[in-house]
Amino acid sequence: MSEEAEKVLVIGSGIAGLTAAIYTARANLNPLVLEGDEPGGQLSLTSEVENYPGFVEGINGFDLVQNMRQQAERFGARYEGGRVERIEPGAPHSVVLDDGRTIKAHAVVIATGATARWPGLPREREYIGHGVSTCATCDGAFYRGLKVAVIGGGDSALEEALFLTRFATEVHLIHRRDTLRASKIMQQRAFDEPKVKFHWNTVVESFVGEPEEGLRGLKLKDVATGAEEQLDVDGLFIAIGHIPNTQFVEGVLALDDQGYLNESVVTHVPGIFAAGDVRDHVYRQAVTAAGMGCQAALEAERWLGASALG
Repeated sequence: MSEEAEKVLVIGSGIAGLTAAIYTARANLNPLVLEGDEPGGQLSLTSEVENYPGFVEGINGFDLVQNMRQQAERFGARYEGGRVERIEPGAPHSVVLDDGRTIKAHAVVIATGATARWPGLPREREYIGHGVSTCATCDGAFYRGLKVAVIGGGDSALEEALFLTRFATEVHLIHRRDTLRASKIMQQRAFDEPKVKFHWNTVVESFVGEPEEGLRGLKLKDVATGAEEQLDVDGLFIAIGHIPNTQFVEGVLALDDQGYLNESVVTHVPGIFAAGDVRDHVYRQAVTAAGMGCQAALEAERWLGASALG
């Protein structure tokens, strides 16, 4: 790669990163996009997206990501693999990759997202889109009139469970302890909801069914007694938290106690911008990530213009 600094470097290739790439590419800034370990982000693992504006019949998550990737490429965006190890702020900034390369860039858009925590079940990734999900607001409507389960015991798990009661006939909350971590008000709402069934001191051991045929149930184990049972459900929602991909900016940008960027789209470091789930642990929607990607791109364009670099 040339030693000349990039005008814009987008770190991450999910919805936020690709939106930033589209906007900066259309502004003739020729952005370079680092795709990271999971090109396309979490949405690329979603079988059907029905709530992204403009798609009446919905769209496959992988297809949506690929369309956005090609759209940005059409206007001049470029793509490379690579995992960022650290950022050294400067004029320009130095982005050091784990393979020893250093990319210099005047403007950097951080859109590395967050990775869902998984329980470590056999073949769990094979069931994504075939009965297993990490997002009730994304996929809950597919389970209208069916039975589902949620793994978790915090606020996020109860929010997912309560949301799913709009569609499912039964929502089974599976928690490995005998008390919930969620706030008292969330607990009370869940206890008051007749559709929510609690399985205390319980873990999921394995899935019932084959991925290509869809989930048919779960094999459960009581961690206190060792007793095992089968729970017949059509869907499982994993709600044991997310891990924000921010390790490479520790000491450079502000992080909250969960590791998410505690920064606005325009961070406190001139020339560094942030968008998407990497700074949003509340909404975590494709459309909100796209909005932030747009904001970050426009702010980067303005900043480069004001710096006479655009």
